[in-house]
Amino acid sequence: MKLLIPGGAGYIGSHTVKNALKKGYDVTILDNFSTGHRWATQDCEILEVDLLDKEKLSKLLKGRKFDAVIHFAAKSLVAESFKSPEKYYKNNILGTINLVEEILKNDINKLVFSSSAAIYGNPSSEKISEVHPKKPINPYGRSKLYTENILEDFSKSNELKVICLRYFNAAGADPSGDIGEDHDPETHLIPNILNSVIHNKIVLEVFGDDYPTYDGTCIRDYIHVNDLAEAHILGIEKIDKLKDFSALNLGNGNGFSIIEIIKSVERVINAPVSYKVSQRRKGDPAVLVADNSLSKKELGWQPDYESMDKIIETAYKWHMSLR
Repeated sequence: MKLLIPGGAGYIGSHTVKNALKKGYDVTILDNFSTGHRWATQDCEILEVDLLDKEKLSKLLKGRKFDAVIHFAAKSLVAESFKSPEKYYKNNILGTINLVEEILKNDINKLVFSSSAAIYGNPSSEKISEVHPKKPINPYGRSKLYTENILEDFSKSNELKVICLRYFNAAGADPSGDIGEDHDPETHLIPNILNSVIHNKIVLEVFGDDYPTYDGTCIRDYIHVNDLAEAHILGIEKIDKLKDFSALNLGNGNGFSIIEIIKSVERVINAPVSYKVSQRRKGDPAVLVADNSLSKKELGWQPDYESMDKIIETAYKWHMSLR
C-alpha cells in the first residue's frame, strides 16, 4: 500500500513514517520543512512543498496514485496562534483544502487527519468523549475544528472517507533513540523538563499552581508518540469498515498533573528537578483527559505506554543521545 504523509518530517509524522515502513508500507513524505527535520525522515521519497503553494502542489501530485493519505501538516503552537491567528487559518485550513482538492483530482479517497483535543476547550466532564461540546478557546483549536467540519462536508459531497484523530498530549520518543521530539521553540512539558536538567538550556517554568486540581497544576493526558503512530496506521487499515466520516479520541485515558510529571522525571533520571512558578498561560484549560473507549472499539487500538515513567524513559534516552 502506498501512503502519502504530509508533515511526515515532524514529530508525530516522522514516528508514523518509521512505523509504516516497518510494516511494509511504501511511503512518500510531503513537507515544507518549516518545522520538520530532514534528519527525522526515513529512507523514502520526499516531496518538498508548502500546501499553500497550490500550483507546485498540483504539479508534484499530478498523476500520482496513493492508496491513502495521513495528514499531519499544520501549525500547532497555541501561544503563537493568539499572536498570529491568520497563519493558523491559512496554513491549517486553506492548506488542507488545497491538499484535499488535489488528492481528489487523483482519485485518492482515503484520508486520516491529525486533529486535536484542543477542539473541545474547557471540559464539562471528568473525561472527554467524542460527543463532548466543542468550544475551542484558542485559534489553534478553532483551526482544527473548522478543518474537521470542512472534511466532513467533503466526505458528504465526494467519495472521500475521513477519520479525524483527536489526540491529547503527544509525548516520548521512539525506543531506539533514533528520532524524538525537537521543536523550536519547544513548548511541551516533558522535553522542557529534560532540557532544564540535562542540557541546562532553560529554567523550567510551571505555568500556574492555582488551578482547581488536586495539586494546583494543570492535568493532562499524555499519549506516547508511537501509540499515536500505531493508531494512524490502524486508521488506514480500518477506514473502509467505518462511516464516511469518523472522529476518534487518542489518549492514554489517564490524567497526570505537572507536578506528577516532574516527580516522574526525577524517578527516571534519579536527580532533582528545579522549577519556578509563573502566571497561567492564556488558553490553558485546567484538565484535559481522554475517554479513549471509542478508538479502542473502532480501531482495535490499545496504548502500549500507559505508565508515565515508561514514556519518560524513552524521552530521556532520546535527549541523552543529543548530548
